[in-house]
Amino acid sequence: MKKKVLVIEDNNDIRESTAELLVLAGYETFTAKHGKDGVDLAIRHLPDIILCDIMMPELDGYGVLYLLNKNPATANIPFIFITAKTERADMRKGMEMGADDYLTKPFDDIELFKAIESRFKKKQESSYFKGNATADESMLDELIQKGKSKFIPNKQIIYVEGDEPTHLFYLLNGQVKVYKCHKDGRELSSHLYQAGDFFGYESLCNGETYADNAATLAQSNIVQINKADFMEYLFNHQTVSKKFISLLSANVRDQGKQLLQMAYFSVRKRVAEALLQVAVKFGDQKLDSCTIKISRDDLAALVGTASETISRMLADFKDEKLIDKTGNAINILSIQKLKNIKQ
Repeated sequence: MKKKVLVIEDNNDIRESTAELLVLAGYETFTAKHGKDGVDLAIRHLPDIILCDIMMPELDGYGVLYLLNKNPATANIPFIFITAKTERADMRKGMEMGADDYLTKPFDDIELFKAIESRFKKKQESSYFKGNATADESMLDELIQKGKSKFIPNKQIIYVEGDEPTHLFYLLNGQVKVYKCHKDGRELSSHLYQAGDFFGYESLCNGETYADNAATLAQSNIVQINKADFMEYLFNHQTVSKKFISLLSANVRDQGKQLLQMAYFSVRKRVAEALLQVAVKFGDQKLDSCTIKISRDDLAALVGTASETISRMLADFKDEKLIDKTGNAINILSIQKLKNIKQ
């Protein structure tokens, strides 16, 4: 099918000569003498690209762009301003409004075709990446559909260090922690997972027994995906392998950060960072305050310290008006102030 181009230009000579060049190049071409006609033609024909003058009677180019951007059917059509040299200072306004490019009068046929083809190429690339992103999500959804959902109550073990991994896990809703146990019974948490997260994939990818433990922090619905299905998708679908390579890389970064904090941060700073970590995972990130639910023992496992130390730090934070407590819930009064806590 021929690509459609709409030319909106009040100068008869420029409009007609531009349309003639486009028709000779094989484009289906529509023309409008002023902005209002241009908007009507754009909505009626949905062109692949629009060339529009800025200074026009009744409705100028800025008005045309504004109206087309408000209409979902025309908002994503590539838009090129046609401007006189004296108007170039106004181009910033057009680009800020969402114009894709501009041509300065007088322009020749090479400049015209280069501008149009460049816009088509960028639109094609954008569609390709969007299509790939959709395909990625579809492939992961397909993998999740192969599993079986299971309800697991609060504070229940999902797997134990030394077990042979048989499943990949996907958290539909709820909260999960991954942790290691010391011989003296103390815990050290390495990761927190929320709805939409995969977990348990490190051991599956390494072909080793579990190096840590997993348990629910709240009642959860978890999809269990058979190891065989996971490995098939991992080896045969690039989008899935890229996803889990990215997750593994992020885990390495997070563990490195945790080790540095334990080595160099004071206990006070580590407790603040642990509260922030829980807030980021399970709180509303749009607000400066939030309420989180985590036990003193689980918070101690995140920090790598004793529960008694956590109690003292939380009491200090309460005195400093950084947090408040309501039963088992911790109300963070200012996330920003908690971030600014000194060593």
